[in-house]
Amino acid sequence: MSQPALSGAVAALEESLGTQLVERTTRKVLLTAAGERVAHRAALVLAELDRLVEEVRAERGPLTGALRIGVIPTVAPYLLPAVLPRLAKDFPELSLSVREEQTDPSLAELLQGRLDVVILALPAPAAGLVERPLYDEDFVLVAPESYDLESEEDGEGLLSRRVLGDLDVLLLNEGHCLRDQTLDICREVGARAAAATYATSLATLVQLVSGGLGVTLVPESAVQAETRRGGGLTVRHFAQPAPYRRIGIAYRATSPRAAEFDAFAASVRAAVRARRWNVRVLD
Repeated sequence: MSQPALSGAVAALEESLGTQLVERTTRKVLLTAAGERVAHRAALVLAELDRLVEEVRAERGPLTGALRIGVIPTVAPYLLPAVLPRLAKDFPELSLSVREEQTDPSLAELLQGRLDVVILALPAPAAGLVERPLYDEDFVLVAPESYDLESEEDGEGLLSRRVLGDLDVLLLNEGHCLRDQTLDICREVGARAAAATYATSLATLVQLVSGGLGVTLVPESAVQAETRRGGGLTVRHFAQPAPYRRIGIAYRATSPRAAEFDAFAASVRAAVRARRWNVRVLD
């Protein structure tokens, strides 16, 4: 809405209710106490309207009509090329919209009803959600070829986590759950994170490693796509128990579309199996 149209709508609502809802100054607009109450009630009404639409949609059959998906950035570039064609095949009447965003903003959008389901690393850091696991994937070490890692190998050429204690580990920027997972692994073995070097994507991290600035941890699903872009790299797997992450979906516990989301999860798992990644699909 344009600003004049919005102001006119608010003024009409104030006249209809017979009370002032906003306090206007030359610099800002604040809700009055009555405005706070009206805004709260309006949010509840809109949430119920969304539920009504979802319930009607669910009656038409599994996964028809609109589905709004959120996907975290360390999953989207690798999973979506496999999943989107599968969903189009399994649910031809489904109209998808996809939003790539970090975990916290995605969950805020989900809880506010602007997304229907989010694909992310579990567990989700929010209450009021139902989670369905999709697959577990190990982290692998990506390092410059010049690094001598043989002293940390076991008999099968796998690395101990302790190797991280002697290396500078490059991280994603704050807000990425993969950054937090990497930091947790580093803390377990007393490793240090490179304090002055961060990146906004796995692609940039791997390029920094290729330039000799340190090492990084990359989830198995991203290894092939990212390491082929940079030269002078070595990819090494960890001995068991290897560090890993669990990828799954989350949706609102109040949503009437639980059966649809279970069908969605099953389709994603089938797409991952067909991709033949070195991951553990979870049924």
